[in-house]
Amino acid sequence: MEGELKLNSKTGIRIALDVMGGDHGPAIILPGAQIALERHPDIKFILFGRDSEVLPILETMPRLKAASTFHHCEVSVRMDEKPSQALRQGRYKSSMWRAIDSVKTHEADVAVSAGNTGALMAMAKFCLRTMANIERPAIACIWPTLRGESIVLDVGATIGADAQQLVDFSVMGAAMARAVLAISRPTIGLLNIGVEEVKGQDEIREAGRLLKESPIDGLNYHGFVEGNDLGRGTVDVVVTEGFTGNVALKTAEGTVKQVASYLRASMTHTLMARLGYLLARGAFKRLREKLDPGKVNGGVFLGLNGIVIKSHGSSDAEGTASAIDIAYAMAKADLIQKIEQDLAEFYSSLSAHLPDSGKTAESA
Repeated sequence: MEGELKLNSKTGIRIALDVMGGDHGPAIILPGAQIALERHPDIKFILFGRDSEVLPILETMPRLKAASTFHHCEVSVRMDEKPSQALRQGRYKSSMWRAIDSVKTHEADVAVSAGNTGALMAMAKFCLRTMANIERPAIACIWPTLRGESIVLDVGATIGADAQQLVDFSVMGAAMARAVLAISRPTIGLLNIGVEEVKGQDEIREAGRLLKESPIDGLNYHGFVEGNDLGRGTVDVVVTEGFTGNVALKTAEGTVKQVASYLRASMTHTLMARLGYLLARGAFKRLREKLDPGKVNGGVFLGLNGIVIKSHGSSDAEGTASAIDIAYAMAKADLIQKIEQDLAEFYSSLSAHLPDSGKTAESA
């Protein structure tokens, strides 16, 4: 068919890519895909986008072209489009919808988009549906810490989560930490205004009680953590509701840029400072790479019957490749199966020990 490219091989990790997503579209998404392909040669891309914009760039990347299937889409979701409007107008036609739908139909193992977050979440929920026992999904991200990396969720999907939803996020975050960070028994902390059990809103305290009384040995609940514990890496999984998590994420990103700006100004202020920078530029480069949000780009939609990765809309090619790296790791680790198993085990045990929990083994 005109405007379509096909793969000969069905092996490898299959990643559906919304090429029209983000602030720059194919000009950034395709180079990012090419970088990811160099890192993971077994990736097979399924590209969705407008042929007039995608194919001219793809023709200059023979290796990526050979590893890709391309599908022309006449509609792309604008970054400022309302989720309801995008869902109504873009359903079945947009590059975003078709990338998600390819996960539902098992054509792809995971979908990646740098597009409109609200539209992506609305389409993902509508198309993939939530897992059994999960009322609302969460967006999880990998957070750099002094100890390495941790999982933080929710960073924007569910505003005002109740106690049961916070417990759901804890189970899913722990499964992600095991699958992606290779931590056999990750510690879990609930983000709160203090570590004392009497502090915080009722929902947080109730979630803490449920996690503390959990009969599952693999659910390693640490207790409450505060905002400064995020960077310290006090726990492997930090759980909060979407409003607080998103504020924390944006604050951290802004602080990194602020510190970087201060360093640049300080290093160019005097001749001696410039000389000092030349001597220490290797250390500054390592610091920049450690703190660069693009290096850990990619929020994971957890709680759906399929994996969807949200990349930053303003990401460069390296940031896009980082999001694809996360998608690759998720699919390779069979994250969905692990989360389903953990949820079934948790609620089966919970219903046996806490009959008033509201959920049963049968519903799991």
